[in-house]
Amino acid sequence: MASRTSNPPFLNGVPELLILRLLSQRAMYGYELVQTIRLATGEELEFGEGCVYPVLHRLEAEKLLKASDQTVGARTRIVYETTARGRARLAESISTWERISQAINHALKGGEHGPAALAR
Repeated sequence: MASRTSNPPFLNGVPELLILRLLSQRAMYGYELVQTIRLATGEELEFGEGCVYPVLHRLEAEKLLKASDQTVGARTRIVYETTARGRARLAESISTWERISQAINHALKGGEHGPAALAR
């Protein structure tokens, strides 16, 4: 993998999508989520805690996530999981992502343009 210092700037919104997807599979705490995103994306994307925690807090405030305390040894962790509302947002976000990414791929491959293509 090539070394880089940050993710491309066009990835706005991707942390939310990945967080909702991963937390829909199982509950996780913040640092675990940071590591899981890195591994789930084949180490292509890396969102640090400074990115992930604000998104977690916002999603919790929007009632898309539910947080609970989990005691591990002498430590208490805040564990997040999606709510029904969060799973609905995830489904909507996945649909939008797929539609937009198909459109971008089409354009990048020199997709048709003009009135005939627009009529489809």
